[in-house]
Order: sequence, then structure tokens, then C-alpha cells
Amino acid sequence: MKVSVDRAVCYGSAECAHRAPSVFAFEDGYGVVVPGREDAGDDPSVREAAERCPSQAVVLTE
Repeated sequence: MKVSVDRAVCYGSAECAHRAPSVFAFEDGYGVVVPGREDAGDDPSVREAAERCPSQAVVLTE
């Protein structure tokens, strides 16, 4: 499963980077997926980050 961050709705809470620091980073005031970690959507911490993102900016796709 793929993971991405929709920067159009992200408001920079850094919740994703806090919950899954090996997959997300905080850059220029926004959450981003660490290069090479786009396929980490099956990781439980990534799923939790998506569920708890206050702006619903973390997107999981098949």
C-alpha cells in the first residue's frame, strides 16, 4: 500500500512525523513522506498516523 501526504490540506501538525518518524518528515512546515518510503502504507504506525492526522492529509492507496 502506498502512502502520501496531500500538501493542499496539510496544516503542519507534525503528527505523522511524530508517530512514524522512519516514514514521515517535517519539511518547510508540512509533513512529507521520506524518499524511498512511499510503499510503507502497510506499517501499523503509518496507518495510525493516517487515522490520527488532524487534517486528514495522510493518504493511503492500493
